[in-house]
Amino acid sequence: MKIGIDSISFDVAKIHLPITTLAKARNIEPEKLEKGLGLLKMTLADAHQDTVVFGANALTKLIVENNIDLSKIARIYVGTESSIDSSKPISSFLIALMEQKFGANTLDECDVVDFTFACIGGVDAMQNCIDFIQLNPTKKAIVVTTDLAKYDLNSTGEYTQGAGAVAMLIAANPRIIAFENHWATSTKGVFDFFKPYRTVLKETITGNTENQPWLDNLEAEIEIHKEQPVFDGQYSNQCYMDRTRNAYFSFKKLKASKATVYNSWESIIMHLPYAFQGRRMLSEIYALDAANTIITDDESPQEYQNKLKEISKSEEYKNFINQKLMPAELASSLIGNLYTGSIFMGLLSTLAHFYDTKKEITNSKFGFLAYGSGSKSKVFEGTIQPDWKTAIASVKLFETLENSVEINFDTYEKLHKKEQQASVTKPKNEWVLERIEKEIPNLMGARYYKWVD
Repeated sequence: MKIGIDSISFDVAKIHLPITTLAKARNIEPEKLEKGLGLLKMTLADAHQDTVVFGANALTKLIVENNIDLSKIARIYVGTESSIDSSKPISSFLIALMEQKFGANTLDECDVVDFTFACIGGVDAMQNCIDFIQLNPTKKAIVVTTDLAKYDLNSTGEYTQGAGAVAMLIAANPRIIAFENHWATSTKGVFDFFKPYRTVLKETITGNTENQPWLDNLEAEIEIHKEQPVFDGQYSNQCYMDRTRNAYFSFKKLKASKATVYNSWESIIMHLPYAFQGRRMLSEIYALDAANTIITDDESPQEYQNKLKEISKSEEYKNFINQKLMPAELASSLIGNLYTGSIFMGLLSTLAHFYDTKKEITNSKFGFLAYGSGSKSKVFEGTIQPDWKTAIASVKLFETLENSVEINFDTYEKLHKKEQQASVTKPKNEWVLERIEKEIPNLMGARYYKWVD
């Protein structure tokens, strides 16, 4: 029995800052970001948007465009690292909004939960749903990945920001891609990128040395929620490379393959925190699993790294990237990082590229190299199904991205600092954050959403 993605939809922020605008404001050579990292645009959440809004919009599109019968949906699982609550999952918000739009109690028997493991949480959610469908082939599940990738102003991660969601229907006999039952994992607990609970002494805020109540806080320390992560870019790159390499060769063992595995893949789909990250990380696997091994791991660390650099600059490797990885990079260049949704946007970008260029890929195999900081990688593969073109015909990825609204640098900084309350764009046919409760004690902080026609 085949199980995989039957349909897919997305929602990304409708406003963007050109990378050239950011580069000039930060005194960075634009070419370094455009040609070096593959960045063109950076999408940003408008004042009325958050991760619930993006997830709800993507989910609503999935339901409407594919005429999904909600009574057949047994679970809606969310992958995110941008939760808005430490207890109430985004999935519980989504189910309430879907019932608000499609009818009361239409999903009251649907299981919901969020998966959090940095950027790989969506893959974890999908694998869990695939296992569920394997045991319950007449049922269907939905996976939603929704995130807001936000970094500190003037940080080295600032130019990789992005915001949006991807939603996918997981079912038996899928129209788009069916996944093989081989999932290789490599895990190591590290601090390459994380979002810790942060605290500040109440005294530094109030100037009072006595622990007096402040905004209902009785503790001497005040906890601060910050969307921006603590990270070490170089270290995180090394963790990415180490985990994906180990998972890749574990996958090769699971397949009992003596041949070069990536040669069997028409396309390679990787987590792309920025568009060209994958091509930088893949060179080691490319070299180690070559028919005639290009490098060996018994060389000195410096010799090893020097050879990797040589390989990454070779024409053979560039041709390999253009054939197998480039289609997944196209959307990333125009959107930025989607965290959990990045790898699935890479899949959609590849499918949309082949659809637009009229390339037939039925029965082709795609390889997936997922990564989540903290850290974990999963490697798996799937086969494109005969009805893939019909299933994505209405998605119109690149047409939608062309309609993104450009903003100036001043607006960008005001939105980043949350100094701007008014929306840049006028919401239409989408969910919006209507208000956050600030007065009723037992509902303090509750977030309310509405659909705008």
